[in-house]
Amino acid sequence: MKNLFYIFIGGGFGSVMRYLLSNYTQKWWNINYFPMGTFLVNIIGCFLIGFLTSYFAKNDYYLKYLLITGFCGGFTTFSAFSAENYSLWQNQHFGTLFIYVIMSVIAGFAAVFLGMKSPALLQ
Repeated sequence: MKNLFYIFIGGGFGSVMRYLLSNYTQKWWNINYFPMGTFLVNIIGCFLIGFLTSYFAKNDYYLKYLLITGFCGGFTTFSAFSAENYSLWQNQHFGTLFIYVIMSVIAGFAAVFLGMKSPALLQ
């Protein structure tokens, strides 16, 4: 039951941070139709989940539930990514759609990889 509480708290905080970062990024950096806010949130989330997974790999701390399952789960958003792709498709912005999907997958994978390698650099 305690783990569910940590997930709940982390998820709420992650969701609020996602909203703030995504909203302000989109207002500040408006590149045509490219959903930069969600892109940035998802790449940062990929890095964080890679880093935290690697960092907590040998330990079963409550922080795994708070930060990985809760915060990263609330912070990143595949549903918004998918809805934005659908909107780009509907509005026939096929080039932007293609670039967004490819960049998200490649940058997301690279961010997880870098995050997994980062704790070793701190030692």
